[in-house]
Amino acid sequence: MTALFALATAVLWGLADFGGGLLTRKIPALTVVVVSQVVAVAVLGAVVLGTGAWHEADPRLWFAVAAGLVGPVAMLSFYKALALGPMGVVSPLGSLGVVVPVSAGLMLGERPGPGQFAGIAVAVVGIVLAGGPELRGAPVQRQAVVLTLVAAFGFGAVMALIAQASTTLTGLFLALFVQRVTNVAVGGAALWVQSRRAVPALPEGTGPRILWGLLPALAFVGLADVAANGTYSVAAQNGPVTMAAVLSSLYPVITALAAFAVLKERLRTVQAAGAGLALAGTVLLAAG
Repeated sequence: MTALFALATAVLWGLADFGGGLLTRKIPALTVVVVSQVVAVAVLGAVVLGTGAWHEADPRLWFAVAAGLVGPVAMLSFYKALALGPMGVVSPLGSLGVVVPVSAGLMLGERPGPGQFAGIAVAVVGIVLAGGPELRGAPVQRQAVVLTLVAAFGFGAVMALIAQASTTLTGLFLALFVQRVTNVAVGGAALWVQSRRAVPALPEGTGPRILWGLLPALAFVGLADVAANGTYSVAAQNGPVTMAAVLSSLYPVITALAAFAVLKERLRTVQAAGAGLALAGTVLLAAG
């Protein structure tokens, strides 16, 4: 069950990242984050009301609040780093966030077997290579590296925090709702600060009507991200966190494959090799 839910997480995160990347070509990244999360809040709010999940409120929800605070900062840092580039360095560095939940699992006493350790090592190398790292000394701004490492730590921290935010399915709904409300509060505050600095939330010459046209795509990004957090939490609660974290972090492979299928982007040799290694690591982890 852990492997199944973790792989589902990778697929959902990979598709959400792909959709979010496409949307940021049309509207600012911060607007994508806030609007997509508003949709998620609306849907999760209905689920919480329908299931009576609010009755399970307990101190664990502070983990969800923390994840909600860290998530937007990580995402915006990552988008900013991608803008500074080169993407071939930023993308694989961002995937190193898997170190955080894996380390948390080891600190909590998990001890994977030799086969699983080998699977973790192979999969992590594959994940990094799947991002298509620049291997010929492409210039990298120090700010891009710092932002990418901030994003990587943030992504990993969200994985570790959300896994601790609930112990039941209905409790998970409530935790995800709290996380998303916090996301919207943080993102909304950032949008307000930007508006005070005369930075538009939408491209010049457009109005709210552009959001209506993009609403289905924004909803998909927000709900896929929510679903991914949910499946990751289930995976981490029903098996080794180390396995759940590594398998869930295969999402760069999914994003690369989506770009290949939809945008006809050719996979570089290093990306294809990375995807193969990630798959081999997955098999070793699942078999162990």
